[in-house]
Amino acid sequence: MKLKCTVFVLLIMTCFVYGQKKPLDHSVYDSWQNIGSRKISNDGKWIAYSVDVQEGNPNLFLYSVKNKNSQKFPRATKVELTNDSRFAVFQIRPLYKDIKAVKDKKLKQNKLTKDSLAIVDFSTGKTEKIPNVKGFKIPEKGNSYVAYLLENVKDKSSDDALDKEDGDEKKDEDKNAKPLQLVVRNLLDGKSTMYDNVSRYEFSKNGKQLVFVTKKPEEKPSKDKKEKKDSLDDKSVAKKDTDKSKPKKYALQTVQVVNLQTGAVDKISEMEGYFSQLSFDEEGNQLAYVGTSSAQNDLVKLYQLYYFNVKGKKKEIIANDNSQMKKNWVISENRLPKFSKNGKQLYFGVAPKPIAKDTAMIANDHAVVDIWNYKDDYLQTVQLKELKDDLKKSYAAVMQTDKPNFFTTIDGEDLDTLRLINEGNAEFTLGITSFNNRIPSQWEGSTKKTYFLIDNKTGERTEIIKNLNGAVSVSPLGKFVVIFDREKGKWFSYNVKTKQTLPLNNEMAVSFVDEEFDMPDFPGSYGIASWTDNDESVIIKDRYDLWEFFLNGSKKPRNITNGFGRKNKITFDTYDLDKDIKSVNRKSSIYLSAFDNTSKANGIFKTSIHSNADPVKIQMENVWGYRTLQKAKNAEEYILVKESYTDSPNIFATTDFLNQQKLSNTNPQQNTYNWGTDELVNWTTPKGNTSTGVLFKPENFDPNKKYPMIVYFYEKLSDNLNRYVAPAPTPSRLNISYFVSNGYLVFTPDISYVDGYPGESAMEYINSGVEKLKQNSWVDASKIGIQGQSWGGYQVAYLIAHTDMYAAAWTGAPVVNMTSAYGGIRWSSGMNRQFQYEKTQSRLGKTLWEAPDLYIKNSPLFAIDQVKTPVVIMSNDKDGAVPWYQGIEMFSALRRLGKPSWLLNYNGDDHNLMKRQNRKDIQIREQQFFDYYLKGAKAPLWMTKGVPATQKGKDWGFELTDDKP
Repeated sequence: MKLKCTVFVLLIMTCFVYGQKKPLDHSVYDSWQNIGSRKISNDGKWIAYSVDVQEGNPNLFLYSVKNKNSQKFPRATKVELTNDSRFAVFQIRPLYKDIKAVKDKKLKQNKLTKDSLAIVDFSTGKTEKIPNVKGFKIPEKGNSYVAYLLENVKDKSSDDALDKEDGDEKKDEDKNAKPLQLVVRNLLDGKSTMYDNVSRYEFSKNGKQLVFVTKKPEEKPSKDKKEKKDSLDDKSVAKKDTDKSKPKKYALQTVQVVNLQTGAVDKISEMEGYFSQLSFDEEGNQLAYVGTSSAQNDLVKLYQLYYFNVKGKKKEIIANDNSQMKKNWVISENRLPKFSKNGKQLYFGVAPKPIAKDTAMIANDHAVVDIWNYKDDYLQTVQLKELKDDLKKSYAAVMQTDKPNFFTTIDGEDLDTLRLINEGNAEFTLGITSFNNRIPSQWEGSTKKTYFLIDNKTGERTEIIKNLNGAVSVSPLGKFVVIFDREKGKWFSYNVKTKQTLPLNNEMAVSFVDEEFDMPDFPGSYGIASWTDNDESVIIKDRYDLWEFFLNGSKKPRNITNGFGRKNKITFDTYDLDKDIKSVNRKSSIYLSAFDNTSKANGIFKTSIHSNADPVKIQMENVWGYRTLQKAKNAEEYILVKESYTDSPNIFATTDFLNQQKLSNTNPQQNTYNWGTDELVNWTTPKGNTSTGVLFKPENFDPNKKYPMIVYFYEKLSDNLNRYVAPAPTPSRLNISYFVSNGYLVFTPDISYVDGYPGESAMEYINSGVEKLKQNSWVDASKIGIQGQSWGGYQVAYLIAHTDMYAAAWTGAPVVNMTSAYGGIRWSSGMNRQFQYEKTQSRLGKTLWEAPDLYIKNSPLFAIDQVKTPVVIMSNDKDGAVPWYQGIEMFSALRRLGKPSWLLNYNGDDHNLMKRQNRKDIQIREQQFFDYYLKGAKAPLWMTKGVPATQKGKDWGFELTDDKP
């Protein structure tokens, strides 16, 4: 009896505490955490991971696998673990609030505390911090060294008015950047060497060599000279300073190479010029870079390629007058020279000599006009979007390093791209061109391509396949080329030596193309999973299983997962756990990721490629994250990030996957909020099609109550059942966790489509899924809203024009008039939108003039008079995907008809909101809108009276009123 009483009391207390959980509010976003970067040391004994927040200071954790404890480092970023697993090196940023203050006030960067460098010695546990550091580098492999530049704190000038973002390394190599002191430190003995006036530097991959460029600093005028200068007439000084006809030479620059084992320094180049694109070979025995002695103000700068044999201390210069150079072509500064892995070949860039701009031309005397020609390969909008890249475009040439004065241009202006083979070791490269097939990309979205093998010594081309709609991959050693033909749905193998092509999956019953593809085009493949050693075979995926195809056709294909995947509806894939390993041993055990398409569970199996047995299950869980797996290079130690809707992402360590150590504990505050649950919903549509969706319920769900519901959709979302949905100001998607926590049901139905009828298809799946849920007494059928963004936004507009079953609607970046949108431009890429309707997501499958009835039938605008649902439209004036006038067409039509509607234009923002302040704003408006129509809350001022232009930026209209919209 006493035990029963105790249990009863505990239950009462639990219910009391449970009932006290508060709903999420808009103030929680900034501090909500996520797992950021993570790394595991090569010996598997140390794990570094970052816990980031949406807006604020990150924390770095270093975890000892042996001792099972961790150290925390606030504001740490860009962590690196040395190759010998003995040290961690990272930067410590200033406080986020200080960085933000600098940005907001646009103060000089020197007003902000500089970054610090931290070095953690794993053997002693000691941490050393070095202030005023501007970036650092460590060798990718080899010895424990670190090199870093020290900020000149006495120099009050600043290269940038605003703070550089994490990862913005290019700004550090600006041509006008001031030289700084470089410190090179041996982490094992603690000895450091300083080099003054360094502008750029690089380690060799094995850590044996370091190259750096010094730049003579600007001379500061003496006091006497300054006084004399100040006495000069201001006008004459101004005239002198602006005389652009006088060459402005670069400062003296020197390239030096340090042997880190001996400390010897070799000066290998020096001139008044500019050096860049420093690149070592794999072993640090060879170095390449480019340089120019042109003046800074030369409109066309001419570069040379420098090749230096570190061992032989021999230098070669490839100049533009080299006999192998094409006429009117020059060395390009815009391509990093790259050695083949074996060091026998050097790939570098050449390009047509730029044409100098006529600076004497008077702009007002000449027209500024874009000339569109129907014969152009690409629309002017595409050309203008890619103009900066095209002006810097370079083409590959290759040097044989045993004959550094000999090179061949293997690239050409007709080629789209060039791929190195066998890490550059092969004597040939793969050339790809869409030449003569580019115009149809306007309506097809992609282009047919022709593929060549190009001889690195002669430039001779051997055609592999012509006008392919598909994809091509080269085996690791370059013995075979594997081809996927989308139009045939077939895989082929091309033998480089014999030049013969063999079909791989001919006369096989299983499909190797996307079985669920529902667009008016040829389906794509599931892709290549792996290659086996010596280019013996390739592992290709079907929807569920993995198949081995022998590239020379000597053996029949094998299902290496033994049909277990299809039988159990589990999708298998291989892992790439070591970037240095390009192929798999057929007899070795390998791990496979596994995704259960029915339950959405995620896990890991084990098999070997030569096995004929079912793969062995190691672990399956109702989580997402097994594809995030990382492995220690030299140990059986693994890390992964796992999550579910109820469990925040956390990092785990394991050796066998059966026993997993949880290292992090993100978002403990979630336990104080009314969170939620999610579950799968299955139903059959009126046309007999089966579908699946996800239903989210509040954590305090009571089946005896009625709940309002919001339906959110975009293609198929049910595979995300086990994804964590952090409360966050979204780009304009539904903030699911927020609404669920605040007493809403949220439903995300999967949609399948019939070509030509995307609107009707959406109605079939969405409405029938909603009707299925309305059978439950706890769904308030009169209080159901819908929300969608982009393609989902289109479907929101279509639904409210064809049904009145929804009480409120929110549509982001919708297309409402396919006849006008068909010829529009996607401004982010410059591409015309025709391909979307004829081949991809909009799914009409015909041109406007072939089927004008389909365009009108699927356009909500032509049924807009039937709308009875209040709706908010978001259309932004810098939308790079959907012409923003689509939102205006919808709003102006609804306004003309006197129907409740609102249009939000976030000035200068994109298709999906990019500015965080706008994301936060839209969350509040969306909550207020749905609360009014689905919960009976008060309406805000922006809905009732609006916000006139005179009050823009002064009043945001959030105030709740007793007025009605």
